[in-house]
Amino acid sequence: MLGRRLKYGSFKRVLITLLLVSSIYLCANYVATKKDPPQSAAVEKQNIIRDTFQKSWSDYEMYGWGFDEYHPITKTGRNYLSKGIGWMIIDALDTMMIMGLDDQKKRAREWIKSSLTWDHGDEEMNVFETTIRMLGGLLSAHHLSHDPLYLEKAVDLGDRLLCAYNTTTGVPRANLNLKTRTSRKRTRSYMVSTSECGTVQMELRYLSYLTGDRRYWDAADKVTTMLLNDPSWSHIGLVPISFNLETGKYIGANIRLGSHGDSYYEYLLKQTLHLKDQVPIYREAYNIAVDGIMKHLVNYTTHEKYAYIAELPNGLNKKQHPKMDHLVCFLSGTLMWGATNGTSLSAARGSGQWSEQQEQVVKLSEDLCRTCYEMYRSTATGLAPEIVYFASDTKNREMYTFTRDRHNLMRPETVESLFILYRITGKEIYREWGWNIFQAFMKHARLPGRDAFTCLNNVEVTGITNHRDRTESFWFAETLKYLYLLFEDDPSVLALTNYTFNTEAHPFPNITPQ
Repeated sequence: MLGRRLKYGSFKRVLITLLLVSSIYLCANYVATKKDPPQSAAVEKQNIIRDTFQKSWSDYEMYGWGFDEYHPITKTGRNYLSKGIGWMIIDALDTMMIMGLDDQKKRAREWIKSSLTWDHGDEEMNVFETTIRMLGGLLSAHHLSHDPLYLEKAVDLGDRLLCAYNTTTGVPRANLNLKTRTSRKRTRSYMVSTSECGTVQMELRYLSYLTGDRRYWDAADKVTTMLLNDPSWSHIGLVPISFNLETGKYIGANIRLGSHGDSYYEYLLKQTLHLKDQVPIYREAYNIAVDGIMKHLVNYTTHEKYAYIAELPNGLNKKQHPKMDHLVCFLSGTLMWGATNGTSLSAARGSGQWSEQQEQVVKLSEDLCRTCYEMYRSTATGLAPEIVYFASDTKNREMYTFTRDRHNLMRPETVESLFILYRITGKEIYREWGWNIFQAFMKHARLPGRDAFTCLNNVEVTGITNHRDRTESFWFAETLKYLYLLFEDDPSVLALTNYTFNTEAHPFPNITPQ
């Protein structure tokens, strides 16, 4: 009966039961209504970029798997050697690791394990491109995964590439047959691009560091010594874009930081960073080069104040050519990284060792980055042309292009610099610019109804007829990787004080010279 008084023991049991039921209800209701904490805007954008990589890569897997070159419109591809050498797969592998795409990574590893070999075909491969993409990709993948398969393949490739260094000066030949380990004699075979022979050292040294085999390190040192040894150029820091591998002298007088010159200057700094600033000759050479750039190549337009790096086709003290390749946009990030050694700008300025010269370099870095972004913003598609020209004597066309130069190859140099400048300065404007560039790729480089992305024939034309039937490997290896890292909120991820990215965006941990 309701009016009957409960005994104390019975009352206690009922009370405990009621409390238990109430607690279960409250917990269940809390779990049902609890939401994960909201993601930051940067993380949301990073996830979109990751998803874009994943879908774009899936398109390649579906229609071009194993091909070294991918043609998404015709849904086919071609190989550089008869069975393919993993050009797309190896170049993109560490991006998959950084983005945490485990399924894609596993399929890539399986292809490398079961299909990758250098013992086939009769074509010669470019030594520079093979080094930065294939050797660099394998070494970076090994570091990120600790998987011995990638180091095994890297050693095999490194041994073959070393055969290109068997020259009078130790400067490598431009091309090599990886199967026979020989090069065919060609007309002017003594001439090599300065950027190509000057952009192999990081990869060779890191291979030596991992294996204990000094041959690669010694080859790298010999090349750099030769490139810095010509007294007619070494004191000004700027060198011609061609080198004679038989005499050890530069050829001609054409100086530029675009094609055939760019990454020579990039690797002067990156050798310094990768070796923890413990080999003074590289820092000294880099500083002299920066002085030469600022003295002889830097210009600003009159009205918009666009900073640009001119060319000297006829050498020093001759007329400048106001032409700048998109490739030159690497320099903005390089200058900022070199001025701060990868620490935050505020920390570098407060170190007690900050100089007026470093402040000038930082200003040039940011000014140049603005120009590179304007190369995108000023076109109909929001994507940059391959080459731009500058004029200082007019108000209307201070930056202009010619039809032959209006193609876009999905290049990474500007987004690379945006990533570096954001990491070092913390200025949100660089993320804004990067997101705008990414959205332009999404709108104009993406095939209708597909998740495939292509190069463009003309950045001033919109529409599907403007698509070029090719997806570059650096779309996966560099452009999307740098965009993804631009929106990484944790600066300790691949920190610029601990890692150096090779010229194909493959990160290597900094090492101590042995």
